[in-house]
Amino acid sequence: MNFRVFWRLIVIQTVFFRHGLDELLLALPWFRPVRFIKYFSPWYWVPANRNRPKAQRLVAAFEDLGPIFVKFGQMLSTRNDLLPPAYATALAQLQDRVRPFPAALARQRIERAIGCSIDVAFAEFSSEPMASASIAQVHAARLHDGNEVVVKIVRPGVERRIRQDLDILYSIARLAERYWSEGPRLHPVAVVAEFDKTLMDELDLMREAANGAELRRHFEDSPLLYVPKIYWDWCRTEVLVQERIFGVPIAQTDALKAAGVDMKVLAERGVEVFFTQVFDNNFFHADMHPGNIFVDVTRPAQPKYMAIDFGIVGSLMPEDQRYIAENFHAFFNRDYRRVAELHVESGWVPSTTRVEEFESAIRTVCEPIFQKPLKEISFGHFLFRLFQVARRFDMEVQPQLTLLQKTLLAIEGLGRQLYPDLDLWETAKPFIERWMRRRMGPKGLLRRLKNEFPFWMEHLAEMPRLHIQTLKNQHHHDARLVEQTRELAAFREALMKSQRRSRLSLLGGAVLLAFAGLNWDWLTHAPTLASLPLSGWVLLILGVGLMAQAWRR
Repeated sequence: MNFRVFWRLIVIQTVFFRHGLDELLLALPWFRPVRFIKYFSPWYWVPANRNRPKAQRLVAAFEDLGPIFVKFGQMLSTRNDLLPPAYATALAQLQDRVRPFPAALARQRIERAIGCSIDVAFAEFSSEPMASASIAQVHAARLHDGNEVVVKIVRPGVERRIRQDLDILYSIARLAERYWSEGPRLHPVAVVAEFDKTLMDELDLMREAANGAELRRHFEDSPLLYVPKIYWDWCRTEVLVQERIFGVPIAQTDALKAAGVDMKVLAERGVEVFFTQVFDNNFFHADMHPGNIFVDVTRPAQPKYMAIDFGIVGSLMPEDQRYIAENFHAFFNRDYRRVAELHVESGWVPSTTRVEEFESAIRTVCEPIFQKPLKEISFGHFLFRLFQVARRFDMEVQPQLTLLQKTLLAIEGLGRQLYPDLDLWETAKPFIERWMRRRMGPKGLLRRLKNEFPFWMEHLAEMPRLHIQTLKNQHHHDARLVEQTRELAAFREALMKSQRRSRLSLLGGAVLLAFAGLNWDWLTHAPTLASLPLSGWVLLILGVGLMAQAWRR
């Protein structure tokens, strides 16, 4: 651990002390013997630090500590089932109300990025930020053609702070992987590396613009989701300009109900949007916290989602996508044996796992939550039991699925807020069954054949030549294999001779040492050959003979 990482750890502890959160640190087992040190903290005696609610103090600490802590708080804010209500409400402030940086600095960064003044680019530009998040800040503006837009600017110095915290995470992950018994199974370094990649991608607003454009194409004219237009002429690495949308924030459930929105339909459409992105498009919005989701309420009976902030998106390898879909399908049909078999086939659990035992463990965890609405399911308890099963059967963490798991938890959290009576299973099951029929059934086969047909036609004329070339390569390979076999046999013979020579040399040397030991007196008293005893002659001749034989070989 370098000095910079060590200093950052000190800063983190200091921030927690400054906001009167010393009890959170000192509650950890390794701090218990030194709890008395809190009385020496100058902030312990400041009443203002303890008069505010603890949840508000935690939010302030996360804001001071920077983007990674803010991201962590945003994720926690959607988990009403895991946190007390006061904490979930307070952490929701981190979704779009992080302390802003000065408007003058925002204008300066925009002008430097686009290469001209604000007045040239925009007819109007609001100095008051619309939203201020952990990585960027957003201002309203209007283009000269009258289109209303939002301008997103990366926070100054944010990359340096992110890199410092990532260094800490890497240090902790390496220690965990080396010394923690669960380290090899959980792959903490790979998980942090995946987090590192997504954060670095989020700092590049040109990448976010491209992600938004791709997502917009997937949902063009869709009744489920609206994605704002990107204005490429004014997009840069540190600046993003996109269409301004007008909708009700998803977290404002009272406003949605006042507008007459059918909350059941809204929740069901949220599940459909998720599965459409993951399985139909294989390109999903992976930062779906409430600050990034709005609702178009112009048609309350058929509400439409509106999404922003496309810095973090995910996609799956075809094999992972198929295994996950099959897992969902088997799970929804309570076919726990197939779930167990899929985990073994995909390598997520060791091949030596007894399928019957794994099936029984999965059934024990999953069966109690079936046919229950979200409000009656304790996902905290469910996840705890699931982690116990994973540990028991040495199930390895799949770092490439981290974004999908994060998104699924966020969607479930939104569904819990919007319509707690939602039957998640009955909502998702028909979509998965349709996808399986399209992908695995006769229509899926015909579609794949249709997609491959142009490739086959393109290479059909080359097939005879490729076949002849393959036969020639195979003949050359066989001849080379015979030659390598001969060389290997010669090498093995030479190695065996060398080993025999070494053994004879060692044996001859040992005999000569025995001769010297047994005839030491004779060697040290001006010996004559005539005075050498018979046993000495035998050892001497045997030792010299063995050495000579070894030399000949």
